[in-house]
Amino acid sequence: MTDSDERVEEIRALLQELEAELCSPDDRAFVRNFDALEIPEVVSEVVRFLQPLLTPYEAAVYWHMFELAVLRSGDQYCRVSTRGLMNGVVRSASGQSDSLSIQTTRGALQGLEKQGAIQRVGEPTRDGTPYRILLPEEIPASRGLMEAAPSGSTPSVDVARDLDYYNIRENRLKVFERDGYTCKYCAKQLTRFTATLDHVQPVSRAGDNSIENLVTACLHCNSKRGSRPVMDIIDEAEKRDG
Repeated sequence: MTDSDERVEEIRALLQELEAELCSPDDRAFVRNFDALEIPEVVSEVVRFLQPLLTPYEAAVYWHMFELAVLRSGDQYCRVSTRGLMNGVVRSASGQSDSLSIQTTRGALQGLEKQGAIQRVGEPTRDGTPYRILLPEEIPASRGLMEAAPSGSTPSVDVARDLDYYNIRENRLKVFERDGYTCKYCAKQLTRFTATLDHVQPVSRAGDNSIENLVTACLHCNSKRGSRPVMDIIDEAEKRDG
C-alpha cells in the first residue's frame, strides 16, 4: 500500500468516526430500543402514510435504503451511491432496461429528500453517501396522513366465512350469479332452489371451497359426475346434445 493509499484510508476512518460522533441521543435510543417484532407495524405505516406521497421510483429507492438501514443494520443509516442505486433496485418503467438512468436515480433521491423521507448526513466518499432513513412519524407530510386516518381496526378476512363459497349461502349465490344459474355440464336453466354446486377438483382430491373451484350444476349432472373429471361429463353432454 502506498503512502497515498494509507492517507486515504486514514481520512476515511476519520470520516467514519466523525459520523459516529454526529449520532444524536435519538439515534442511540433507536438502536437500543429497536425491536424486530415491530417491523410489520413500521412497514404498514410506510405503506399507508409515506408511499402514497412518493413516485414509483422514489418508493423503490426508499424501500431499498430502508432494507439496508432498518432491516439489515438495525439503525436508520445507510451509505449508497447514485450509480449503485441505478442497478438492482427496480427496472425502468419501459421494461426495456434492468437499470435506471443516472438522471432518474438522482431525481428519486432528490424527491425523497424534498419529502423529508431521507436526510444526507455526510459527504460522499468512494463507498457512497451516508443517509438517514426517516420513519413516517418523523415526516411532517406522513404525520398529517396519520392524523387524518380514520380510527378503528381495518376489517380482516374471515377465512372460514369469506372464502367458503360452498357452505355460506350468500357466497353460494355469487357462484350461481356468475354462472347465470345455468348448469355447467348440460346448460339447463336453473333457479336458486334447483341449482347445486359442484367441485371442479373434488374435495377427495384436495379440492377446496374457493369460487374458482366451484361451478353451478343441476342435480342430475352433479350426482352423475361423482368424482369423475369435469371434462368427461361435458363431453358426454355435448355428444348427447349433438
